[in-house]
Amino acid sequence: MERLEEQLSHLVKEACGFPPGSPQRQKRLTQVIRLTTNKLWRETTAYYQDALQQTWLYFCQNVCGAYDPTRGSVVTWLNTYLRWRLRDFQIKSPVMSGNISSGDGEEIDIISNQPAPPDIPPILEEIRTWAEQDSDGELRSTYVQGRPDVNCQMLILRRLPPEAAWKDLAEEFGLKVPTLSSFYQRKCMPFLRKFADKEGYL
Repeated sequence: MERLEEQLSHLVKEACGFPPGSPQRQKRLTQVIRLTTNKLWRETTAYYQDALQQTWLYFCQNVCGAYDPTRGSVVTWLNTYLRWRLRDFQIKSPVMSGNISSGDGEEIDIISNQPAPPDIPPILEEIRTWAEQDSDGELRSTYVQGRPDVNCQMLILRRLPPEAAWKDLAEEFGLKVPTLSSFYQRKCMPFLRKFADKEGYL
């Protein structure tokens, strides 16, 4: 594990030595993502993938300014951010237990000691502009079967912070939560990943 942490720290240091959006930085950040993916906190909640997406976007945009190696490993930093995003989603969820497990048997109170919301990374504003413009019409033309009003453009925009809950969207459009969530993961996320890759964030 120590060797992995050293490798990740070295890759981050190298990445930050190159300009944002450069192939050299992109290559090293991609290596970090691949090496850490299986080390991150996991849970089977409907909003896990959304929280993970926010974590990777935040990582690519902010690692060079926000990550402090003296305060812990890259994995620890990513897990901390991911857990806060998961707490945000759980707090907004209509079914709220009040506590979640930390993984080592410790119960964490999700109501107390909530952090102030972080500044919205610039990439989220760039995603909003990209989705709103939808210059090639791909987002609007990719929709739930028989429901052109429920398309990737609308869902991506509605899921950006402050994101609409899946339950609220399902009620609004008369669909089931799994239908919307599954469609988003299968059809809309690839567009987001393609955009992030094109802009040099992944």
